[in-house]
Amino acid sequence: MIVCHCTNISDHDIRAAIDWMRTSDPQTIITPGKIYHALGKAADCGGCMPLFLDTMRSDDNLEVPMQLRTLRSEATQEKSNEGRSQGHRIPQQISAA
Repeated sequence: MIVCHCTNISDHDIRAAIDWMRTSDPQTIITPGKIYHALGKAADCGGCMPLFLDTMRSDDNLEVPMQLRTLRSEATQEKSNEGRSQGHRIPQQISAA
C-alpha cells in the first residue's frame, strides 16, 4: 500500500527501514524523519503523516528500548513546577468597599 504519494513510499518501505534501523542500532529511537532519511527521501506536503505514523506504530520493531522508557516520566517529574517556588504568583488584594 502506498503511504506517501509525494515520495512514493509504501508500508513495506517503512517497515523495511524500521527493521534495518533496529538491526543496525537496537538502542535507536526511530522517528519519521529518520525513516525518510534512511529511504533517501524527504517529507513533502505532510498529508501522509497520520497514515505514516499509524504504519510505524503497527510495526513491532518500533518499540522504545527498555533503558529509554522511563526518561519521559523522569523529565516530567522534574519540570512539574518549572523551577518555580509554589508562591510565584502575586497575591490579589481584596479591598473592602
